[in-house]
Amino acid sequence: MQSIITLALILALISPCFGSNDTFYNVMDFGAVGDAKTDDSQAFLKAWRRTCGAEGTPTLLIPSNYVFLLSALFLKGPCNATTILIKLEGKIVAPTKDAWVVGHKNSLISIIKVERLTVDGSGGLIDGLGSSWWPCKSCPRPAVLIFEACNYLTVHDLSIINSPKSHIHVHGCEDAIFSHINITAPATSPNTDGIDVTYSKNIFIQNSTIQSGDDCIAVSGGSVAVNVTGIACGPGHGISIGSLGKRNDTVEEVNVRNCSFTKTKYGARIKTFPVGFGCARQITFEEITLVETRYPILIDQNYGSYYLTNGGGVEISGVRFRGFEGTSFDGRAITLDCGQLGCHDIELDQINIVSSFPAKPAYCSCNNAHGTVTSTVPNCSCLLP
Repeated sequence: MQSIITLALILALISPCFGSNDTFYNVMDFGAVGDAKTDDSQAFLKAWRRTCGAEGTPTLLIPSNYVFLLSALFLKGPCNATTILIKLEGKIVAPTKDAWVVGHKNSLISIIKVERLTVDGSGGLIDGLGSSWWPCKSCPRPAVLIFEACNYLTVHDLSIINSPKSHIHVHGCEDAIFSHINITAPATSPNTDGIDVTYSKNIFIQNSTIQSGDDCIAVSGGSVAVNVTGIACGPGHGISIGSLGKRNDTVEEVNVRNCSFTKTKYGARIKTFPVGFGCARQITFEEITLVETRYPILIDQNYGSYYLTNGGGVEISGVRFRGFEGTSFDGRAITLDCGQLGCHDIELDQINIVSSFPAKPAYCSCNNAHGTVTSTVPNCSCLLP
């Protein structure tokens, strides 16, 4: 009995969630209906304003056993609260394409300038109803969830399905952790990235499952110190750096470790537009498992059809591919297609990729790539010193 009391006292001291100032703001108390037909956006917004304006460590509760229809929702800070918890236990659904409000098609939920936020999605689900959007590939489509300028952010046990475009977009954030994220969309759904990271720093994405029609994770311009571990990707387009080059884009210090690519189009990829600007450096992909991946290792500096007349090219250097094991869909195991500047300080080490089709043995191809090769199958003697 004494040990139970002691444990309770310790928890009360170290965790703000046990403090006496905790307040729960249930969206049902602010007029939410949760019948999947009534737009509950205003009720959510009222509940958010009370949560954001509260002192201490309030919780915004989205309860179970309800389905909440939302239109474009903006949850803005800064807030008075020291920390905020959003607890998603129910289901959120987006409107179909024709029901979206004109001029509000950037994201279903945008969370902006909120410090020390935790999103706990245990038991909940967000459905983007993307199937009504996907046939119109040229339409400007919304993401499901955007975090913008949210520092010291934690998101865990969150499930999102069928986004019209990217499922989660992290923009201008610092010190964020995403764990146990479950993202699902069909392989045929266009541009449905799992998690996009732009202009962000110290981002951790870990222990998650992502199935999509595009990049499982894409780390793009302005991002520094991004760590990705324990991701099961597939179907999808792998984990990508880029695309880079439309602006003076820089990506540095990205570490991808202990991930698997199952029947994905790409695995570890760096993609840049021809004759662009910027750099990608200090990038590591290691301990990677491959199952019938079409392009397991790819540097593509001729990505897309976007050209700048005055660009000098995106610089790629300090890229490590280590500890790859498994199968390519056909023979294209390693492709290092670098631009006029060349890629420098590329390392291939402890790689064993074989073709899943014996008639098409695995091979390595290079264009203007410089670096070192050790213990690599297939042979990659085309890599220049």
